[in-house]
Amino acid sequence: MTSVLYDVPGPKARRISLIGSVLGSIIITGGVVGAIVILSSQGIFNASRWEVFVNESAKDVWTQLGLGVLATLQAAGVAAIIAFPLGVALCLLRISLISWIRVPTQVVLEFLRGMPVVLMILFVLLVFATSPFVAVVSGLVLYNAAIFAEILRAGIQSLPKGQREAGLAIGLRSFQSRMSIEFPQAIRRMLPSLVAQLVVLLKDTSLGYIVAYEELLRKVKLISDLEPSLLFSAFFVGAAIYILINLSVSRLAIWIERRGTKKAAGGTAKAVETVDLELGTAGPK
Repeated sequence: MTSVLYDVPGPKARRISLIGSVLGSIIITGGVVGAIVILSSQGIFNASRWEVFVNESAKDVWTQLGLGVLATLQAAGVAAIIAFPLGVALCLLRISLISWIRVPTQVVLEFLRGMPVVLMILFVLLVFATSPFVAVVSGLVLYNAAIFAEILRAGIQSLPKGQREAGLAIGLRSFQSRMSIEFPQAIRRMLPSLVAQLVVLLKDTSLGYIVAYEELLRKVKLISDLEPSLLFSAFFVGAAIYILINLSVSRLAIWIERRGTKKAAGGTAKAVETVDLELGTAGPK
């Protein structure tokens, strides 16, 4: 079947693609094998490097890792709950038709996006003398609220202008049109970007290490300090935990997106059925 979106690759293009795939696979495989050989020569795979996770003291080690995961999720959860509504508010101000509201908001957003998160965390900690938890959450909220605002603004600007015009035509106020018509569509459209930013937010909790916040990275470092030989194994386990958490967040977002799509499709089908029934009833009259 011929595609109307692109030309079907010919024999030469397929041959080049195959050669590129084979070379890419060889390079990746060689890199993995080389890394394994180097790590093996350094004794990374010796059982003594991993005994701390299975011996008598393993319970204490996993307890500390669990506390680190809990602190990481706590900081990320609180920051996300505060940052998203704040991002919505900043987005509304950023797209305001009033210039003396829109321009200062743009300046603030550019400043927050350009500032490193670690500097904002240190600023809150040193200037306001807060706890490490408050400093970490504040820095994450300030930065991610600005990012959320820009993501939502991009989503709203990608909508057809007729969406807003239709809302205003049926008597909705500007704010009502934004919240009832435009924002729901923008969120669904930009959901992959929002989820990606949530993953970034979760990973940025590791910056709490700078201010002695007892998150996962700091717990991993404390475990590795028990014995220098545990450095690789401790950070390997920590990296695996981070990956599992981020994959769980991504899968949850995919599930929510599919659930929302099914509900929307069901609602549309029900509305069409209702209209058909009404037309059928009105027809004989």
